[in-house]
Amino acid sequence: MKKLLWLVFLFISVTLQAQNSNEDDAHQGGFKKENLFTGGGLQLSFANSTFVGGISPVLGYSINKWVDAGIVANFTYASNNHVIYEDGSGNYYYTDDRLKEIIYGPGAFVKVYPLKFLFVHAQGEMNFISQKLDPVNGPVQRESHSVPSLLVGAGYAGGREGVGNFFYHISLSFDVLRRPNSPYVETLASGRVNALPIIRAGIQVPLFSGKRLLNSL
Repeated sequence: MKKLLWLVFLFISVTLQAQNSNEDDAHQGGFKKENLFTGGGLQLSFANSTFVGGISPVLGYSINKWVDAGIVANFTYASNNHVIYEDGSGNYYYTDDRLKEIIYGPGAFVKVYPLKFLFVHAQGEMNFISQKLDPVNGPVQRESHSVPSLLVGAGYAGGREGVGNFFYHISLSFDVLRRPNSPYVETLASGRVNALPIIRAGIQVPLFSGKRLLNSL
């Protein structure tokens, strides 16, 4: 949780710096309810025997026409049909054990738009995971744990004109922390932890810009 708070602080610092660098917005200043937005996305990630799918509703604020920031709630399902174990001597081996996970938790994000249709983003998450392990030999095992993630990537925003309009987006990102228990990684038989490609698609909806929303549609 401390790392997640640190990430939130980092995101806020970045967005404040971006705000200060935008002279037009600096002259206007102040909080604008028209800059609030909601929306969210669908997530898909897969590789070999691993599958991850989920939804992520968001609440955010457009600091200026270049930067969006906000909070997100994640609800994710993940499965792995070939669980890998370490034998105690540094060697890893595949099994046909099956692992299913229900993941939920909060996060914070920042998106920077160098072009109106192109963005780069970072999203810090704290994932609370409920696991069900179904071994080939032995009883079903259940446990819970938590793990942080930091997703970094880029995406395309279709129909975006600036602040306060409806548009859709699609992105590709990776968990750069690559923690072994992260839902966004895959552990190989060599012990190497690979970050899985995370594909997310969704919409951004202004909360107090009804006219712009109708015009966008």
